[in-house]
Amino acid sequence: MRLIFDVNGGDNKYEIIRGAIEVSNECDIDIILVGREDFIKENLQKLDYNKDKVEIVGAEENIENNEDPAFALRRKKNSSIVVAMNLLKEKRADALISAGSTGALLAGGLFIVGRIKGIKRAVLPTIIPGIKSNTMIIDSGANMDTNPDLLLEFAMLGETFLREYYKIDPPKVGLLNIGVEEGKGNSLYKETYTKLKDSDINFVGNIEARNIMNNEVDLVVCDGFDGNILLKSIEGVIDFAIKNVFYNIEKSELDDESKSAFTKFLKDKFKNLDAKEVGGTILLGIDGNIIKAHGNSDSRAIKNAAKYAINIVESNVVNKIKDKVERK
Repeated sequence: MRLIFDVNGGDNKYEIIRGAIEVSNECDIDIILVGREDFIKENLQKLDYNKDKVEIVGAEENIENNEDPAFALRRKKNSSIVVAMNLLKEKRADALISAGSTGALLAGGLFIVGRIKGIKRAVLPTIIPGIKSNTMIIDSGANMDTNPDLLLEFAMLGETFLREYYKIDPPKVGLLNIGVEEGKGNSLYKETYTKLKDSDINFVGNIEARNIMNNEVDLVVCDGFDGNILLKSIEGVIDFAIKNVFYNIEKSELDDESKSAFTKFLKDKFKNLDAKEVGGTILLGIDGNIIKAHGNSDSRAIKNAAKYAINIVESNVVNKIKDKVERK
């Protein structure tokens, strides 16, 4: 098992190195660190690791979030994303983890690594916690402009992923909308409703945002614009709720021992609400294992994204999706 890490991408470049080393030590895997060599070597000196397990591949440039992804890929051949994508395409490693530009990662996956034959777009599925189990949102930010055929394709990719990776069979699929009635929504969602209803997907109808975490469906289908707003709204509300609870515990009249015990209990219960515990998500539709991590990932998030990547590789889910798509 060998994983590639895009060191130049993301806000916390040292944390990416640290997380990569931690997962290499913990899981006994080989890693390739792609980025500015001087920076990587300088920061590796702060860490304990097996030098035989770590390879450095130089890449001086970085593609920023405000750059046009397709143009930047052509212009910045020595960017860490381009170099890392080529390593993945050449089968130098089993998966790539990046906290860099989502647009560049998407474009690089499409133009360098390549799509699964028969798939038009790559898509980001993101897991959110629920009362009893988790729910997947697809798309959560890769495709801002879509059409009903693309949303149907997203639903198919998400359903197959849930079946093959999470062993949910059959997953219940819902369409994000402003109401549960069939005629709700704009023209995009009305037409998509009809296509999902007429497909062989286990489509159960529209779902409103307020009901998603009640586990009424396993998969929520939407375009990347709505999905990203939904995801960040949920993250913001969860973050506020957790901080509010801990603030009120600290201000309460409980004694220090009770505060400590209550705080520990709540931290354990809130663990599944922490995005850093998940770390990242696969870019579905690409003929390779590409994991997108949060731009502000710390070492814990990077380590968890890498563990997720290991599970993705071991599950062989990309090849299973390829087989299903090619049979159709």
